[in-house]
Amino acid sequence: MDAQGRGRADDIDPADQWVLNPNTGNYELRLNPSAPQSARVPRPSAPRTPTANPAAPSDRRDVPPQRSRRAGQRGSGGSGNGGPPQNSGRRKAKPKKSGKKKALLWIGGVMAFVVVAGSVGVYLVYKHLAGNISSVDVGNAGTGSLKKDEALNILVIGTDKRTGSGNGGYGDKGSVGHADTNILFHLSKDRTNATAMSIPRDLITDVPDCPTKQEDGSTKTIPGTKNVRFNTSLGQDGRDPGCTMRTVKAITGIQVDHFMMADFNAVKTLSTAVGGVDICLAKNINDPDSHLNLTAGPHNVKGEQALAFVRTRHSVGFGGDLSRIELQQQFLSSLIRKMKSDNILTNPTKLYGLADAATKALTVDSAIKSVGKLKDLGMELKKVDTKNITFTTLPVLDNPADGKIHKTVIVKPAQADPLFAMMREDVSLTEVKQKASASKKAQDALLKGTQAKASDVRVRILNSTAPPGSASATLTWLQNTEGVLKSSNDGNSPSKVTKTTLTYGPNQADQARKLADIMGLPASALKPDTKDSVGRTPMTLTLGADFKTAGTPIAAPTKAPEDIQRVEADKSVCAK
Repeated sequence: MDAQGRGRADDIDPADQWVLNPNTGNYELRLNPSAPQSARVPRPSAPRTPTANPAAPSDRRDVPPQRSRRAGQRGSGGSGNGGPPQNSGRRKAKPKKSGKKKALLWIGGVMAFVVVAGSVGVYLVYKHLAGNISSVDVGNAGTGSLKKDEALNILVIGTDKRTGSGNGGYGDKGSVGHADTNILFHLSKDRTNATAMSIPRDLITDVPDCPTKQEDGSTKTIPGTKNVRFNTSLGQDGRDPGCTMRTVKAITGIQVDHFMMADFNAVKTLSTAVGGVDICLAKNINDPDSHLNLTAGPHNVKGEQALAFVRTRHSVGFGGDLSRIELQQQFLSSLIRKMKSDNILTNPTKLYGLADAATKALTVDSAIKSVGKLKDLGMELKKVDTKNITFTTLPVLDNPADGKIHKTVIVKPAQADPLFAMMREDVSLTEVKQKASASKKAQDALLKGTQAKASDVRVRILNSTAPPGSASATLTWLQNTEGVLKSSNDGNSPSKVTKTTLTYGPNQADQARKLADIMGLPASALKPDTKDSVGRTPMTLTLGADFKTAGTPIAAPTKAPEDIQRVEADKSVCAK
């Protein structure tokens, strides 16, 4: 990339050129630190003007007005160049920060640059940061949605590929870039809370068939594999991040909207850009594998030392990947708190450095590859209070197939299924007051009222994205166990749905409530039509990816399962 695309043009460094205009309360680009400027902001390729102007009054500094988004609108001031006069001898009141300036994207730190995009939004910065971002077209593996009135699920992936300077000694030599660190980040619909669920790399699972986009524009489907490590869902046999997204959906029943992927450099550059991340150790650690050598107590780590911390596993906990995950969660929680601090938010140079570091280490899906899209995502994510961000780990068991030496893990359904259901149904793991919307109240009201007898319920069953045979199994269970005899299996659904739905006429509401009670359907699954059903027309039950087995409730529990590993992002803990 040329110098201009990298953010420097003729020695102009945007990180050093932002000044606060007290008249507008905005940071603005000023290419000459002392001389009066014209109202027109120079083009990025313009040479630097002289650094001194003897004719300029010693007690004044002219600041160019903010460029208007609308053609022809420019600020005006008392000076001929349009900048407002300032008196260096008088202390100015600190301008009140706008909500947009505080836009924070803290998910794993890899998207931090939206703070800059939300604060200054100037051509030079946009062009430079956009040039840093890499993207992958994952097709329909993600929804591509960024709607403000919907929950969002973002898969954050850390690879073990030895890319970047100084990373030759990390990870597996010659690795194609496996999914070494994986966090499924769920942002609630009302933006009051978020759940970040770590998925162990050594989880044994099935990786489904995966269509991947090739360089020539064609699509190649990579065959799935059974009973393999989760980390092979990326890199192995040419799999892209879309394959990891599909694997997550197959495990959890949760549709992933976007992915964000970073390598070893992300930890090093981001921790350095924020001035280090505060961590705590409950004991001395000297790990020859990760090269972490620290005494017990609090520390501030950055660069190579930060990377060593998040890679440590043999010297903490049980010495495995699950213990390393807890270290990573501690690190990310602290990074979130650091990025929320005022000294980051109000320092343009730090903001720019953080943004530049983040975008260079970042790969995203093509739906959010622009700075504008990532800024929009950041504006949504910054709404969540740190105390309502919960880190947890997918509940697992030691894999019995390993024998005496435990190397891999398998899903623990008794705890995992309720956790998946809570994330699918947008239930917080923290005690948070939900924003009661009119639509939510209307949904809950659908379950209230009289219920029909099971023998009077008429329903046809369709399978959309549930496991094969689900419609047949549900029919058998309803008829033989629950007494719903007026039911039928009508095969596959002509349309794809990710969540189970029950469609019915208003005059079948009592039947719908009964079937919802039998199957454990949430209120959100009930979809009443506007017109009454005619004659003996049955309701339509369409099974989605959230359906597991007949008799297993789909409705999410209201509280997290007992004894799952979890920690809130506002809590500071010491690694043991």
